[in-house]
Amino acid sequence: MYYQAYQNIISSLGYSNMNPEMYFATTMLILFLTYISISLISLIGRTKKQKYNLPPGPSLLTIMRNVFELGKKPQYSLAKFSKIYGPIMHLKLGQITTIVISSPDIAQEVFQTHDLSISDRTIPQAVAVLGHEHFSLPFMPMSNLWRDLRKICKNNLFSNKTLDASNELRCKKLQELLCDIDRSSLVGEAVDVEKAAFKTLLNVLSNTFFSMDFVNSAGETDEYKDIVESLMTAIGTPNLVDFFPILRMFDPQGIRGISATYAEKLLQIFDSYITKRLELRNEENYVTNGDMLDNLLNISQENGQMMDTTKIQHLFLDLFVAGTDTTSYAIERGMAELVHNPHAMLKAKEELKQIIGIGNPIEESDITRLPYLQAVVKETLRMHPSAPLLLPKKARVDVKIHGYTIPQGAQVVINEWAIGRNPNIWDNPNSFLPERFLGSEINFNGQNFQLTPFGGGRRICPGMPLATKMIHMMLGSLINFFDWKLENGDRDINQPLRAIPVRVNKV
Repeated sequence: MYYQAYQNIISSLGYSNMNPEMYFATTMLILFLTYISISLISLIGRTKKQKYNLPPGPSLLTIMRNVFELGKKPQYSLAKFSKIYGPIMHLKLGQITTIVISSPDIAQEVFQTHDLSISDRTIPQAVAVLGHEHFSLPFMPMSNLWRDLRKICKNNLFSNKTLDASNELRCKKLQELLCDIDRSSLVGEAVDVEKAAFKTLLNVLSNTFFSMDFVNSAGETDEYKDIVESLMTAIGTPNLVDFFPILRMFDPQGIRGISATYAEKLLQIFDSYITKRLELRNEENYVTNGDMLDNLLNISQENGQMMDTTKIQHLFLDLFVAGTDTTSYAIERGMAELVHNPHAMLKAKEELKQIIGIGNPIEESDITRLPYLQAVVKETLRMHPSAPLLLPKKARVDVKIHGYTIPQGAQVVINEWAIGRNPNIWDNPNSFLPERFLGSEINFNGQNFQLTPFGGGRRICPGMPLATKMIHMMLGSLINFFDWKLENGDRDINQPLRAIPVRVNKV
């Protein structure tokens, strides 16, 4: 009844056909006005209020004036606010206290000095579907289960030994990518770079986990890409419920329903493969192929508390979604910057020509011999972090940072995009200049806080070793095997890259 009444109000105001960002911003204005009224009323009966030395920040009125931009590109608005209020600021978004950090020095305090005290996560409603919040490695609070899953990822999935053992598989999938692009080059067909990268990454993961390709055709790629992008969009879209928990039962933007629908599709796929594997394992002559599913099922047999089929499904959900979308985005942005910056493209090609040879395959062991390619990847991640605000953290206790008190339960956001575009840290921050990293010790392993696209501290992305291998290998191969021409001469770098590959002659 309440939900229908709410929807009737929204429809009467003409909001029913709005996109999610406009819907969020307009409804946020209404709720802010309501929130102000409730807050004023509650102040009348309040006799004691705990005082915190919070960082400065924009007033509620300023936030309301910028709410449309905050709903669309929050990293941009927060970067503008930081120029006014400083590198650590406080925002009261609905009922949630949010601390935004735009400085590597203060980020170091969060990731290193107070890592344990700010190690929990705020869990968005889009994640809290189908019980996923209880099993999600990126979002669950610090617990024994979190430590068990983290240990499994470190020792079984992304260890050097495991990655070395699956090197041949990645090379095979990379070669299939190059063959697909070569077919496009023969007919002068433009390639959707992110989609091509997504297909390769998805099949790398599906073979690593299930010993099989998930997609073989463009249609199958589109289907999986739609599922993953829908989930990422649901998680990334500002959700009124996350700022006004009182609305949790209403799901006014429909985000919970969208997330549940697409998460269930993937969980059902994983469940079917796990069920089939369990049946095979019960056969007398079953021979293990040593993939990740078999390894996890072995762990579940040895220690059912550490791992079971439900935990396996939810772990795969996290790994497939994060491992395909974010990495394919980084590859596409890297290619886009190179195509739009011919000087950098030429230098990358020259290095590959001298070290590898034109048209020759790149081995993972070659990456350390390609400093300019490494610089290209670092510069891409600096300018285009896949998660511009990283994953929000949550203070477990009151914490003193930079002279201010971060109250227990506050959401702590690192504006990685703003740090990467800060002129006080980087010369010409809006220009693509890989040369800035040549001879530099700066890396993205979580120890250099001006460049932390994978996060830092104990909650750094566990899939970073695989992701960085794939970005270097795929980006280097696309450069070394083909020249690239923009489709229709499109010069807008902010648009997804579609480019025509031209096969280079092998020397």
